[in-house]
Amino acid sequence: MAGGRDPGAINEMAHSSAAALLDRVRHSEDPMVVERVLTVVEREGVDDIAELWSSSPADSLPGVLWRLYMLRTWMRAHRDAIARLWRVGEPVATSASAIAGVDQAPTEDDIARLADSILSGAFTGDFAVAMERAAAFTDVVALGLRIEAKHLAGQATMLAGDTARSGKEDSANNRNDRNDHAKSRAGQAARLMHTAANLFVTAKDFHHAATLWRRGKLE
Repeated sequence: MAGGRDPGAINEMAHSSAAALLDRVRHSEDPMVVERVLTVVEREGVDDIAELWSSSPADSLPGVLWRLYMLRTWMRAHRDAIARLWRVGEPVATSASAIAGVDQAPTEDDIARLADSILSGAFTGDFAVAMERAAAFTDVVALGLRIEAKHLAGQATMLAGDTARSGKEDSANNRNDRNDHAKSRAGQAARLMHTAANLFVTAKDFHHAATLWRRGKLE
């Protein structure tokens, strides 16, 4: 689309295309249609769908579909790390595991299958249930990130304390190494906390979308 296109026209196209895509899949019995919808980002790239949907608000159909596609892409690209984060955030199965449809100790293949299952469920099943699955999953992964961030922050504090308590017998190189490690861990912790905060917001967006869908107000 041209850069100077009317924002109102883009917004209208975003809403109409999202509704048309959802309606097409729901009224099709061809599994290839579902497959093409699932893999549109891999086949066509993210740019076209981003230009059309990414600026749509989270409480709209194109906005929440954009977030759902990005969640699937992220889950498949980082399936190993996400499987580990799930185990950190959900060490014992709770209602979140049941809602998301995740085993207590998922493998990376389980994460990839779940990514497809959540997105396909939005198109072929109960849309609100798919949103709730996405929300539950995102919440747990965000919690896993927060736990890991706190662990790294604790390590950073410990290393900084060791440096402060070190005596003259400790070499300058050792002190500098500990300072560098402390700063590195603190930086990692900050990045993880930032990502966790974004995921918690996304989880709330999915929860809200489920509510709007059930009220017939997600457009």
